[in-house]
Amino acid sequence: WSQVVSEAEKIVGYPTSFMSLRCLLSDELSNIAMQVRKLVGTKHPLLDTARGFVYDSRNNLQMRGLVVLLISKAAGPSTAELSFQHDMVSGIYSSQRSLAEITELIHTAFLVHRGIVNIGELKSCDGPLKDMQFGNKMAVLSGDFLLANACTSLAQLQNTKVVELISSAIGDLVQGIYYENSKLSEENSLTDDIGISRWKEQVFLSHSALLAKSCQAAMELAKHSAEIQDMAFQYGKHMSMSHKLHSDLQPFVKESSSDTMAFSLNSAPAILHQEFRGREAWLKQIREPCAPRDNCARLKRPPHRCACVFQQLQEAIKAGKGVTSAIDLCRCHGNRALAALERFPPSEARDALANIVYAVTRFP
Repeated sequence: WSQVVSEAEKIVGYPTSFMSLRCLLSDELSNIAMQVRKLVGTKHPLLDTARGFVYDSRNNLQMRGLVVLLISKAAGPSTAELSFQHDMVSGIYSSQRSLAEITELIHTAFLVHRGIVNIGELKSCDGPLKDMQFGNKMAVLSGDFLLANACTSLAQLQNTKVVELISSAIGDLVQGIYYENSKLSEENSLTDDIGISRWKEQVFLSHSALLAKSCQAAMELAKHSAEIQDMAFQYGKHMSMSHKLHSDLQPFVKESSSDTMAFSLNSAPAILHQEFRGREAWLKQIREPCAPRDNCARLKRPPHRCACVFQQLQEAIKAGKGVTSAIDLCRCHGNRALAALERFPPSEARDALANIVYAVTRFP
């Protein structure tokens, strides 16, 4: 994955880790960074998010902007825009580069907003209550600041359709995250009765809509046809769906994974496993208590929050059809993304977009 991203960055002209540099070096954000330092020593998620901006070993944070730049270069100028080619650098319009930055700012803003913790569920080891409350305020304000910057830059593009597309993507993100948070606040949130079709709808809102609509918007900025815009949308949608499936599968396909808590019972392999097992059998498996000799049983933890049960569930999902079905689904979305690329002329940029798909659909 790292090699694929590195090669793709050479094609678009610069490392995408610098895309948000203007914003990150602004006086306002520097002040936010100084305030976030007060959270050192606590377990507030905003700290992990901030570290991720600097130390991101998987190159996931800038992936969306990179894809927008690559698909802009792959499509090239339209016949309607030939007179404006002087505005292009490395085959990409300046407005498309701005759009890539906007996409990253929106994604980053929502990552920061996700770092808000439920004060009612805090433990003493998480840190002082006043520090955690302060962390929540910083997550709201800094996320809003990034989002406001993105919206200002979006207006400067002066394209009504692009503003409409990205605004609807922000609405999709809000809807997807609202659903996630509303379920997390419920005691039985780990046992959602949703099928894979409903899972796809939710994942599109919270993970795919921003990239899909940004790819379409990049084509609109170059005045490409509705057909090319739709192909760009389809690539963004299906590539990000396969990316999410790849992420969900990691706890089940890694050969030396010792972290048995690193998966959600609402991840794709678990949802598919539930469909094969049946709802009642799945609930029984989740609620099955630990053996009396296990440490979790002595601590009187609820079964669905017990490490022993999670380990048993992980092994059961691995042994069932959920993992192989999720891999098939991941490759299916990958193939649909590759099919959308066929409408673009052969180029290094198109090859890089295909390599991104290959990277997220390859499993050991």
